[in-house]
Parts: sequence; C-alpha cells; structure tokens
Amino acid sequence: MNNTPQQSGGASLSDILTVAKNIAQAVNALAQAYLNVQGAQNFTGLTAATVVKATAGRIANISVIVAGSATGAVYDSAAIGTTTKPLYVIPMTVGVYVINLPASFGITIAPGTGQIVSGSFS
Repeated sequence: MNNTPQQSGGASLSDILTVAKNIAQAVNALAQAYLNVQGAQNFTGLTAATVVKATAGRIANISVIVAGSATGAVYDSAAIGTTTKPLYVIPMTVGVYVINLPASFGITIAPGTGQIVSGSFS
C-alpha cells in the first residue's frame, strides 16, 4: 500500500488572488509616488502672491509665462507675506524650471513685478 501524500497542483485560488491584490497595491503606490514627485495639482496664470497649498507638500516645477521686471519667489509658508522661508527664486526668464523641493508648512508663490507663472505641486 502506498501511503505517500498526493502532491497538489500548486497555489490555491486564494493564494493567487492575494498575489494579484499585492501587485495592484504596489503599482498604485508607485503611481502615487510618481505623482507626488511630478506634481499632482497645477496652478496657472498667477500674477500676485498666492497660497497654492496650505499644508506640507512639494513644489515640482515653475513655468515662467511672462518674464516681468523683477524676480519672484516660492516660499515654504501657508500665509501671504511670510517670507522667512524662501525655497526658490523665480527667474526673469521665460521657461520651465524643475524645482522638486519639499515644503514643511505650505506653498506660497509670489511672482515678481509683471511676471505670470504657472506650475505644479503635490
């Protein structure tokens, strides 16, 4: 008499579904991390100081649409007029600038005189 246990055919359906769920969660986490770095939200056509995010986040890029006659700035702040934590000086040259810096308190964009800027943040 043969008392050897029968080998099963592999993983159960439950095991396969668990693996599929884990893969989907990992892909979702990667996509979210990508959006956080590249900027998940946009601001457009700013001509005056504006709080674009009132909590911690990341400024991804700035696009200078109109150069203006003075430099602007990006501040780590959730209040207009709080200029003690500058993150980036917005140049007086039309173009797209990758910033990719974290902000602990918020993100305030203050375009320079005559500047028009757009950009992305998360």
